[in-house]
Amino acid sequence: MRVILIILGVVCSLVFIPPVYAQSATTASDYAPTRYGAALLVGKAYSPDHFGLVLAQGQVVFDYDRIFWHAAPEPLRFKLEANAGITTDGRHRGLLAVNAMALYYLEHFKRGDWTPYVEAGIGLIYTDFQVAGQGMRFNFNPQAGVGVEYALPGGAAVTTAVRLQHISNGKTHHDNRGINLALLMIGYLF
Repeated sequence: MRVILIILGVVCSLVFIPPVYAQSATTASDYAPTRYGAALLVGKAYSPDHFGLVLAQGQVVFDYDRIFWHAAPEPLRFKLEANAGITTDGRHRGLLAVNAMALYYLEHFKRGDWTPYVEAGIGLIYTDFQVAGQGMRFNFNPQAGVGVEYALPGGAAVTTAVRLQHISNGKTHHDNRGINLALLMIGYLF
């Protein structure tokens, strides 16, 4: 439990403390603009139980070079997310999550205003419910997805993605039955 609380503190500090910008000769105009957004995620757990989920998400997307002190490919971004949601199987149980993701735009496959991307990362999640053998309500939340962003005038964009997520405690508890989820995300970046 102590390990999860330490990790939760680190992730929360990334979300709530302003990012540390790289100390270099690079000017702010050399970075991709920081973008903010909101999204709706809907999906279903497919293992071990079958139940639906609806999540509301807030997100902020940074140029990767702006956050970390090393050079990175130009299409790489760093995304922080905060999620709140409920199950839709009649139990109406809640969940809260914070995630840190790497997002990579697939510029080679860009067509007009459509830019595909891949993303992957990890977060911490609290579930107001447990499946048999889950062990804990605070868990790790690794995830990966593919999506597409449609550019709108003025730098805004509409996004859609498909994600696979896993919820488990990473063997920090002797009961470690995980939950696997598939989610569809529709969002707006500005």
